[in-house]
Amino acid sequence: MENVLLVVELILALFIIVVVLLQRSEGGALGIGGGGGGGVVSGRGAATALTKVTWALAAAFFAVALALTVLAAERSATRSVINGEAGVEAPAGDLTPPSADGADLPSDLQDLIAPPPGANPLIPPAAE
Repeated sequence: MENVLLVVELILALFIIVVVLLQRSEGGALGIGGGGGGGVVSGRGAATALTKVTWALAAAFFAVALALTVLAAERSATRSVINGEAGVEAPAGDLTPPSADGADLPSDLQDLIAPPPGANPLIPPAAE
């Protein structure tokens, strides 16, 4: 369904571009529909018709964009970026912080918290 709406949205965008470029140029813009000659559709009638077509295409464009937004919101209502996938919970572990002296850490990590004197070359050993 979303793919169909996306294709419709792109087609509407292309039609809006074409209709806007066909409108009469006022002041040297990029419009290619301007000109001084007469014709079957000329003057105010052409401007009114193209304006109405532009408004209709713009309304359809915004309606399709709104529908795409609603579909995307419904799809993402079951997921959260913060919580990850829907229905999947993070494993509950021990959330208590380690003690300041590192006594409750494994022995290989205790040295990182409080290395023995003289182990760090930047800290001189204590004088006896």
